[in-house]
Amino acid sequence: MKNPISALITVDKETILQQAKLSAKIPEMVEGILSRQIISQTATDLGVEIATEELQEAADRFRLMNQLHDSEETYKWLEKHGISLDEFEEMINYNLVVLKLGSVMFKDKIEAYFAGQQLDYLGAAIYEVILEDEDEAMELFYQIQAEETSFHEIAVQHIQDVELRRKGGYRGILYRKDLKPEVSAAIFAANPPQIIKPITTSLGVHLIWVEEIIKPQLDNRLTSQIGLDLFSQWLKQKMDEIQFELAID
Repeated sequence: MKNPISALITVDKETILQQAKLSAKIPEMVEGILSRQIISQTATDLGVEIATEELQEAADRFRLMNQLHDSEETYKWLEKHGISLDEFEEMINYNLVVLKLGSVMFKDKIEAYFAGQQLDYLGAAIYEVILEDEDEAMELFYQIQAEETSFHEIAVQHIQDVELRRKGGYRGILYRKDLKPEVSAAIFAANPPQIIKPITTSLGVHLIWVEEIIKPQLDNRLTSQIGLDLFSQWLKQKMDEIQFELAID
């Protein structure tokens, strides 16, 4: 008789590294390491630092977004992800540095970029349910049109992700550039509020309620987003120029 699986399994650094290899995750991890080194060095060269108040506000936003309402829930999340309090602070600081670098490095180019790419930043507030069966999606589409059911009811019944289900399938405000072309074309041709005919992609059959089309305005939020986009393009170019040696054996 085979020995039963132990109730306690130790997962050490070597085991994690082996899993990363067998899951073909090493290139992804290396990319993250190189990105972090480039960003850290660039921030040092430009004297970019994060104030204590900024760090605290960002940490509070992170906890709110991840439903970490008290210290006990926060500690459980940190334990689950193997992150210490110092590493949590480092993670939040790093994310803020990335945002600030985009603003600092490209502040003189943001307005011109926005002027030439306004359509890319056309936004849409949408609710979405992704189904497997096209016939079922069409049936639900016609039921909504006939007001026999609501999109919220469908979202509650068909969305597996708990947080997305609680939000009724609300995806937030998405930019045209962030959507698949076939999805984008249908969304921005809608006359909100409107349910659009199901769209089939590699992810499944999308049932989408378009709540609002939002014309782009160069406010603080979009300024930060464009700065981040320009920084991401710059970072990709830098990554392509780097040579590295993988020493994990």
